[in-house]
Parts: sequence; structure tokens; C-alpha cells
Amino acid sequence: MIESPLLEKLTGYIGGRWTDNEHGNTFDVYNPATGKVIAQVASMSEDEVNAAIASGKSALRLTSPYSIETRRKWLEDIRDALKANKEEVGRILCMEHGKPLHEAQGEVDYAAGFFDYCSKHIQALDAHTIPEKPKDCTWTVHYRPIGVAGLITPWNFPIGMIAKKLSAALAAGCPSVIKPASETPLTMIALFSLMDKHTDMPDGMVNLVMGKASVIGKALCESPDVPMLSFTGSTEVGRKLIVDTAEQVKKLALELGGNAPFIVFDDADLDAAADNLIANKFRGGGQTCVCANRIFVHEKVADAFGEKLAARVNKMTVGDGINGDVDIGPLINQAGYDKVKRHVQDALEKGATLVAGKKPEELGNDLFFPPTVVHGVNRDMCCYQEETFGPLVPMALFRTEEEVIEAGNDTEFGLASYVFTNDAERAQRVAAGLRFGHCGWNTGTGPTPEAPFGGMKASGIGREGGLEGLFEFVEAQTVPRGF
Repeated sequence: MIESPLLEKLTGYIGGRWTDNEHGNTFDVYNPATGKVIAQVASMSEDEVNAAIASGKSALRLTSPYSIETRRKWLEDIRDALKANKEEVGRILCMEHGKPLHEAQGEVDYAAGFFDYCSKHIQALDAHTIPEKPKDCTWTVHYRPIGVAGLITPWNFPIGMIAKKLSAALAAGCPSVIKPASETPLTMIALFSLMDKHTDMPDGMVNLVMGKASVIGKALCESPDVPMLSFTGSTEVGRKLIVDTAEQVKKLALELGGNAPFIVFDDADLDAAADNLIANKFRGGGQTCVCANRIFVHEKVADAFGEKLAARVNKMTVGDGINGDVDIGPLINQAGYDKVKRHVQDALEKGATLVAGKKPEELGNDLFFPPTVVHGVNRDMCCYQEETFGPLVPMALFRTEEEVIEAGNDTEFGLASYVFTNDAERAQRVAAGLRFGHCGWNTGTGPTPEAPFGGMKASGIGREGGLEGLFEFVEAQTVPRGF
């Protein structure tokens, strides 16, 4: 079992107090690298979720809102606590998720960056008076907190995803009820432990509920006291949230699935493209919504690029992330492993060629999936149509700019995309033609706290990060004053 000074309690947190399930119900948390149970965590009931909502409502201040200075201090305190405890929070994250230790600790820094950005730009949420005086009135615009927000996060970035949401919610003055993924609740408990010890937030400002998604999601969707839900996860669940909240007309912020194209033109720096693809694709074992899922390489450079990519992949190490000297850890669970295996098998059966990695029949019985590259992919293969969410690089050929833009857009998703070319005009044309909220040019980098990030099409609604993300949890109220 895991031991940590940040995990003295393995329960929910409601109204400023650690709160157990009244019936003692728990669920197991596993280390995917070992398959062993490392913790038993309280599974909250619907009554406890409703108590958390009520606690958040009691902390909401509309007529006497928390000052910008007060909210800035909350954000700064959380930022500082995360930075001071980066090693331990990262260790906990590594053990429940499996990603390499250095990568897990880097995620803690990434998370701290969102609290830092919001603290430095929170003044943008202050009221302002417009310079014009239409209708002989003075017009002031206020940014009011939308109310209690339900924040639902996935397992692939246990601290990074909540940081995106919670930083903006606190900047707005919104209390929150937070549900982490059941695969990775320990990192969230560690965050709450830090907030409990190092911040002076009012009771009810942050609430933690863990357990069954059907129980917690139902309570958040049905409660009229939760006017907003921010969710990161699958498009399937996102669509269900839209339906389940339609009657109440809740505001939704949704970051959903991806199917990212990674396009390499014949004039690209192939070494730089290969290096960026490795960093992009294998982060978190390929279990990220922004990692490249379809790699389109111009036919003139496909062989050369494939050789460079295979050489890099063959040097990568796979193992228990806690050791710190591995490139890729285990996949999160058996279902995730089986999906990657199915995608590789399907591609090979339909004519793709294995460039690096192992054939499905050569794989072991654990959750460690080797980095794999296949060549000759087409749109009839599962790895083209579906988000693999694992360490598989499927390569396809293209000839023309128009052809690859059409191929890149040949998906219902529109989250992240990447273009490698040394032709600036071409890069601008292709980026404009790709219907994706994020388009890296000669870089495989993903989101940053300083810039807005979110999806087009079926990949979501709203933005996280940047000034755009800062405004997600407020509602503008216009107050004209007559003379």
C-alpha cells in the first residue's frame, strides 16, 4: 500500500472537512506497473455529493464577492504548494498512473503554471466601464461567478487537468465539486491535502467526491444548484452530458476526444519532425488526447522518415515509471492495452507493415506495450478511424497539399493537429484548412497555460488556458446607470 504524508486521509473533502462514506464503502486503486492494490479510497454516495453541492452553494458570494486580491492569494498559495511538493505529488501520480517519474513531476510543474497564469491575469475579471455612453447612461460590465461548478477530470493527467479547471474557477470566485477518475484519485487527494494545509479558502470553496461516475454525474447533472459542468473525457460521455443537462440549460465546458493528424511535407526537417513525433506521441504512453494518432508523410520522404523514426523508437525503454530511467510506463488498464493490441492486429491484417515494435502474438501478459510503428495505413483501419490512446504510430502516405488537408479533416474530431514544413505560406494555408483547435507548426507541443486550448467539431466546447479560459467560469452582467 502507498504511504505518503499527503495521503493521511483517503476520503472525500466536503465543507472544509475530510468526509468518509457513511457506510464505509471504498474502491481499490491499482498501480498499473505491478497490478497491485496501493490504496482503498472512499466511494461517495449521492447524499454526500448533494452535501458537497450544498457546501459549495454556501461558499458562493454574489452580493459581497471575494475580492480579486483574495482570489489571487488562493491561486498563488496553491501554485507555491505544488512547486514545493513537486517530487512527492509526482511520485504519487507515477504510482497510480504509471507514467515515468520525471514526466509525472513535470506534470506537477505544468499544473502549477495554470494557477500562476490565472493569478497574474486575474485583473482581467475586474469590472470595467465602457467609454461610450449610449442612451445617456454609463455602462459598467461586471464578471459574476457562474456559481457552483462541477469539475470532472480524466485519469491521463491527474493533476494537469484539474489545474486547468480549478485555477479558472477560483479566479472567477466559483466554488467547485470535483470528481477525479477512479483510476487516479490519489493525486487529487494529495492536492486537497495541500489546499487544506496551505490555503485559507472558505469552507465549501473546494469539495472532493470520488466513486461511481453514474452516481456522482447524476447528482451534478440533476442539481439546479450546479449551473456549470466542466468535463474532460470521451466524446461519448460528453454527448450524454449534453442530453442530461439540456432541461436545465447548464453551461458546459467540454474537452473531448481527438484523432490528431501529424503531417510531414517533403521539405520538412525530418530529424526535427521525428524528434517532435517521439516527444508528442509517447508522452504518457500515448494516452493523451493531443498525441498524434494519424501520421501523414509525403511519399517522397516516407522511407527516410520511417527509418529515422524506427531508429528512435528502437532505442526507447519500457518499464515501471517509478524507476525514473524509462521512456514509457504501462498502459492504465487491460481495456486500454487490448485496444492498442486490436489496432495493431487490425492494421497488419489489412495490409500495413510492421516497422518497429512487436507483432501481437509476441506480446507479454502485463500492461507494458512496446512502442510500435506501422506503415501503409489507410482509412479502412481501426487506427485511422478511432483514437488509439496508446504507443502506436500509424503512418500513411500523401501526395498533395489538398489531399492531406482533406485526409486530416476526415474525422469527426478536431482537437489537435501538427504540420511540419519549411514553407511558411504552405503552413499558414494548411493550418487554416485544418479544423482543429490546436495546430502546431514545426512543433509537436501541446497546451500551455498561457494560450487557449480546446476542440472544434466533436472534440468539445469552450477553452482552457489563456484569457479565454479565464472567462469560462464567469457571466457578464451589464449595468447601465442613468444620469
